[in-house]
Amino acid sequence: MKSFTYERVDTPAAATAAFAATPGARYIAGGTNLLDLMKLEIETPTHLVDVSRLKLDTIEPTDDGGLRIGAMVRNTDLAADERVRRDYGLLSRALVAGASGQLRNKATTSGNLLQRTRCPYFYDTNQPCNKRKPGSGCAAIGGYNRQHAIIGASASCIATYPGDMAVAMRALDASIETMTTDGKGRTIAIAEFYKPPGTSPHIDTVLDAGELITAVTLPKPVGGTHIYRKSATAHLTRLR
Repeated sequence: MKSFTYERVDTPAAATAAFAATPGARYIAGGTNLLDLMKLEIETPTHLVDVSRLKLDTIEPTDDGGLRIGAMVRNTDLAADERVRRDYGLLSRALVAGASGQLRNKATTSGNLLQRTRCPYFYDTNQPCNKRKPGSGCAAIGGYNRQHAIIGASASCIATYPGDMAVAMRALDASIETMTTDGKGRTIAIAEFYKPPGTSPHIDTVLDAGELITAVTLPKPVGGTHIYRKSATAHLTRLR
């Protein structure tokens, strides 16, 4: 692991300002994906901005009858929340299906959404990978590619998205709230959040540099429990 500097911040505005002030900075919350990638020197941030202590760890009802989930809510707490289990059972089941209990205790809502799309070749720094090093090629294409993407792939990348929570969020028509480095907020439909690999598979989402996820909102459940869209089944089989 390469050397890096570290700071802890108390507000979203301080987080985005710290990110903007240091080239090569990255946010860290639970770190369940980022730290693994840093150990392999696949990710080499020069500065870590710790957002784990931000007051974004609550689950609250919205005015329209839905739920607003703070970015720092741990996966364990989200899966166990009575309202989530009752009205958004798909989300609770997806969270419990992912990783181990220890990881769910650390992993956050925002961090889970921002997992890198990856495959075994992404982790092997001796192999070319357009996600790891743009323009180097894709070792999976023409290599051992069982369980790689069939739908949503490109000539540059056939890796699959590794998470379960994002699939459930997509089926539930979630929206993602963010703050940019200039202090402005915006809301992004999760259907528009992830980018297909195209010719730039190293870019996973539509977030701008330093843009911080602050919350995820779920719409009001239909008929007491949320019925997810059939159109979202494509995400169950794709997944980029």
